[in-house]
Amino acid sequence: MSPGVLIAGLGPAGVDRLPGPLLGRLCDPALHVVARTLEHPAAAELAALRTVEACDDLYESLDTFDEVYEAIAARVLDRAGSGPVAYVVPGSAVVAERAVALIREQAAAAGIAVEVVPGESFLDLVFDRVALDPFDRGVQVLDARSLPEPLLLHLPTVIGQVDTALVLGEVRDALLRLLVPETEIVVLAALGSPAERVERVTLEGLRDAEPGLRVSLFLDPVTPGWPGLVRTNTRLRSECPWDRRQTHHSLAKHLLEEAHEALEAIEALPADAPAGAPDVAAYAELEEELGDLLLQVVFHAILAAETGVFGIEEVAEGIRRKLVRRHPHVFGDVEVESAEHVLANWEQIKQEEKQRASLLDGVTASLPALARAWELQARAATVGFDWPDRTGVIAKVHEELDELLEVADGPVERRRAELGDLLFAAVNLARHLEVDPEQALRAATARFERRFRVVEEGGSLAGVGLDELERRWQAAKAAEEPDGV
Repeated sequence: MSPGVLIAGLGPAGVDRLPGPLLGRLCDPALHVVARTLEHPAAAELAALRTVEACDDLYESLDTFDEVYEAIAARVLDRAGSGPVAYVVPGSAVVAERAVALIREQAAAAGIAVEVVPGESFLDLVFDRVALDPFDRGVQVLDARSLPEPLLLHLPTVIGQVDTALVLGEVRDALLRLLVPETEIVVLAALGSPAERVERVTLEGLRDAEPGLRVSLFLDPVTPGWPGLVRTNTRLRSECPWDRRQTHHSLAKHLLEEAHEALEAIEALPADAPAGAPDVAAYAELEEELGDLLLQVVFHAILAAETGVFGIEEVAEGIRRKLVRRHPHVFGDVEVESAEHVLANWEQIKQEEKQRASLLDGVTASLPALARAWELQARAATVGFDWPDRTGVIAKVHEELDELLEVADGPVERRRAELGDLLFAAVNLARHLEVDPEQALRAATARFERRFRVVEEGGSLAGVGLDELERRWQAAKAAEEPDGV
């Protein structure tokens, strides 16, 4: 039985590259031919041989590609209701043809027979022109109009559909985020036709390339980005004497150091970051420090991989699965009312996963004291063990201050205990004010250091009276913060 719909690829160039039997079938007057576009040599030549209904009008009248593909599928299946139809596309019918997938799905549901003749893909010619065997090292094919994020260039890469100057510019900018301007790019245009062009340019020189409906790019750089970091660190572990002698314990201090340096870079950002105009210099510092911290994570994972226990991919997949499990309001059907509800769900799920007897289990004892106090209070708050508002917390701070003053001249153990209670209450107040106490104290310490250095600029402090010190301090304070902060 003849198929209700024949889907055929027209190849990368003219009808002279089509198999003779296929061209004969497409010229059968009993067949209604629908072409995705006539902006292709073979399609235009076929239209000169017989009547062809083009879908270019859909591209002009509809707003999105998804709408275009849905409309094409509807048109083809509508025509199939009146007799046999051929739907022809540039290149291969099974490469970058979303409408083909829709037609197959909808035809199957409607009981309409479909035959697919894939045709020659532009990829076949790309592989030939750049002398690439895709089975040798693998290959990835990307759509220039929707590059993935993150953009991983760990394989030889073909970027197709570089059809406009805007798309070309966006591709160039995306590649420059990862690659040096001197990286070689192969520009391939109109492959298989007399107008074929294969040019090797630098990434910087890509600005002068001509985009077009049949333009693709090929690149095979030294692996950058995330995969490049893993490969580089793996090689260093094998070949660098310092890297070879490291252990998890010898690296531990570096992990802590880099975490603190990243925190310092974060504190240098504007208070409302990422809102507002970015401080480019501050973000550049943060970028570097996050890289140093990421290296520590990768290094520990590489050491673990040597034992056969886990590698960096298992680390990434493990945290991905954890995020999915602990966000059932995003990946499941749980409904939440607020960010606080999200945190409560998180802690409940975490407690069930870890099979913990107490909600407070698992709060790391080695955390800085302020951070640990915050975490313990926050966990207790998820089950309602908290002041309803800051009024009660403020009263508690005053209460603890009074108790400390009562024992100011008492035994040191009592003073330590009461001071601890006051600090714990202050952390609770910070939590209700939504201010990180660790960062607040670090900022206050930094302000003191800056201002005291200004006080010292007034001359030696030896023998300077308290009144003069206070005058210098107030002057330093006023010069730095006119509002007296």
